Amino acid sequence: MSDNLKEKIKEFGLGTKTINNGHRTLNKDGSFNVTKTNLPFLERFNFFHSLISMPWWQFFSIILLGYFVINTFFACLYLWIGVEHLTGIQGISKTDKFLEAFFFSAQTITTLGYGRVAPIGILANIVAAIESMLGLLSFALATGMVYGRFSKPSPKIKYSSHGVIAPFNTINAFMFKIVNPHANQLLEVEAKLTLSMKKDDFGAREFYGLDLQIPKVVFFPYMWTIVHPIEKDSPLFGLDPESFLEKDVEFMVTIKAFDESFSQTVYSRSSYKAAEINWGEKFTNTVKFENGRMTVDVSRLDETEKAVLN
Repeated sequence: MSDNLKEKIKEFGLGTKTINNGHRTLNKDGSFNVTKTNLPFLERFNFFHSLISMPWWQFFSIILLGYFVINTFFACLYLWIGVEHLTGIQGISKTDKFLEAFFFSAQTITTLGYGRVAPIGILANIVAAIESMLGLLSFALATGMVYGRFSKPSPKIKYSSHGVIAPFNTINAFMFKIVNPHANQLLEVEAKLTLSMKKDDFGAREFYGLDLQIPKVVFFPYMWTIVHPIEKDSPLFGLDPESFLEKDVEFMVTIKAFDESFSQTVYSRSSYKAAEINWGEKFTNTVKFENGRMTVDVSRLDETEKAVLN
């Protein structure tokens, strides 16, 4: 066991006097369970990060909403100038005139070219020119965002929903499983496991880097059971399920790998709280040979069986 993993981590970046009352520090999806308040209004938003990270349906909803709002604004502007400054307007009611102005705005902002409706006069042409320039910039920005989302590397590693305390050789060990469900290849996969638990009743916490049986693998085509042997020098030695709950134990996992598809290093994070650890169980074997090929049943990632602890 390496010396740096035996020692307690004095500063993990999460503070040592955090009072979380049983709440997790690291969410299951890898995000930190932290909310920052009393920030200036403009500093609360990171639009690029939000647009790159949000789900696809939210991203396209914002794009469509922005497209509708901009066209509605310019349609109202054309109505304010007067529809007589737009040739070919055939609508009689206010609704018909608004719709024709709206679709004229859609043609202008997308630079598709005009049909029977076109601007007349300096003011209408100025507004149309401004809108077309705004359209070029907006669609360039949207295209860049779409490319950024497609080109953003994401490992998408699946974690077992729970960890286990299982027999390991002549001792016990903490274990959990991970798998890469996608066809992309992850190389030089490295795992780091950090333990966080209460030091006293006043909310102070201690952090430990835990040694792993195999901290790094070159290839990752199958499932990987990550094992921390609970030896005498482990901070988990001598603890039982009640102690895990009392000390509010949390295991924080960091996975680092090289994604062959993007030729970039990617990271993945998750965590396990004391209530998500099953004692006296071990993971079942989910790999078998069929028709000359090795088959990995990802649906059995969480499957365990009873085991007698040492």
